Amino acid sequence: MADIHITDIENAINWWRRRSPSPDGVELGAPLRALAEVYARMSYFRETAHDEDTLPPPAREAWLAWYDSTPDAPCIAICSTAQGDAVCKGCGRSFEEVRHWPAMSPGEKRVIWRRIIAEGSAWRFNRYADRAPERRRPASDSAA
Repeated sequence: MADIHITDIENAINWWRRRSPSPDGVELGAPLRALAEVYARMSYFRETAHDEDTLPPPAREAWLAWYDSTPDAPCIAICSTAQGDAVCKGCGRSFEEVRHWPAMSPGEKRVIWRRIIAEGSAWRFNRYADRAPERRRPASDSAA
């Protein structure tokens, strides 16, 4: 499986903070507490990633809830790999990444998302940014 980057843990924590704020400003809800414990350990040991398979179950459930609120695929319906390009000009994924996307774990998908966001050269980030709204995946896809 793949590593979950600390920025994804941070994003999940912030998502949970907005979704389920502390009623008294002190006590954390269970999902937020589970993610915060993982984040604290990562920070203490100066780790930038945590193995997807070894996340404690409550933290994994909380992370997956955040993950389900994010867009699944970076596709913008302009696939240049169909024209023979090794890397799609539209989304920034390689032919193999596009081909294997449905079978990838959430962590594996986030590794690719992180890379294409960092590169920022795919058309989804510039020429056709309007085709890439940050939308949630349909409920039927979130079980994967």
